[in-house]
Amino acid sequence: MTLKNPLSMTQIKPKVKSELTIDIKKLQEETLLNLQSSKATNTVRAYKSDFKDFGLFCAQNGFKALPSEPKIVSLYLTYLSTKDNKMSTLKRRLVSIGVIHKLKGHYLDTKHPSIIENIMGIKRRKGSIQKGKKPILINDLKLIIDVIDQQNREEIKKLRDRSIILIGFSGGFRRNEIVSLDYDDLDFVPEGLKINIKRSKTDQFGEGSKKALPYFDNSQYCPVVSLKNWIDITKINSGSLFRRFSKGSRLTEKRLTDQTVALLIKEYLQLAGIDSKNYSGHSLRSGFATSAAEAGAEERSIMAMTGHKSTEMVRRYIKEANLFKNNALNKIKI
Repeated sequence: MTLKNPLSMTQIKPKVKSELTIDIKKLQEETLLNLQSSKATNTVRAYKSDFKDFGLFCAQNGFKALPSEPKIVSLYLTYLSTKDNKMSTLKRRLVSIGVIHKLKGHYLDTKHPSIIENIMGIKRRKGSIQKGKKPILINDLKLIIDVIDQQNREEIKKLRDRSIILIGFSGGFRRNEIVSLDYDDLDFVPEGLKINIKRSKTDQFGEGSKKALPYFDNSQYCPVVSLKNWIDITKINSGSLFRRFSKGSRLTEKRLTDQTVALLIKEYLQLAGIDSKNYSGHSLRSGFATSAAEAGAEERSIMAMTGHKSTEMVRRYIKEANLFKNNALNKIKI
């Protein structure tokens, strides 16, 4: 007796064609948008900028940039190392190249031995501790604010610039966080100021966070007092907090850019007699973290203000701050 195969082709009924047709191209476009939205705008911009440099390297040497392959990426990293780029720059460029490949639907093995072992070799030969930009510390901050107050320009402009610098330092803000602030993000309370951060680099899902700035004993350098004065003189009651001026010194509705903040910092450093080439737009943030560590603030409280998710960077600030504080030479009496 022959048993019939219950799965024989003759017994399988043809599938009923679904009335719903799937637009694959549209799904691909939506997926690409999701991937792009998973990163902060400035992060995506940085990835594109990094990849542009990689693309230029490939074009100059007859290589294909997209899709690329591990041995070409490894050569690029070696090239960067010969130009005295920091190890952190090499790692960031590698991440950027990998992300752009992913966004364009290509696979690149960024953990391939030819890449990883090359990075290890560069680190061994050149070392990973390279000179970065300096932090703006308390004395530097006071010098900058004093210089702003001494400038022969409209009071409204001086108030904006001093508020940006004092808020940026005191809150450990990233530049893009400063310029993204709106009036509605502020909550003045008896103790000082609460600031709602809608989204930041480490808050990829837009959950938001809050920072609190207490009043300072010295009102001249108090970020809360300075910001109140800025709001009073401008009558801002909605929209962006820090705005551009027109050529006629009229306040516009246009939001400042993070590049403008970096330029302001450098301008006032130069006016204060400090060589600005040793500093960057990040120097306010790193200055806060270093100053807080010098004052004995706990690691967790520094991270709560700066928004760092990893302890690695904060511990680097603490280590820098303790170079003299915990120096064994202090125990030697000469």
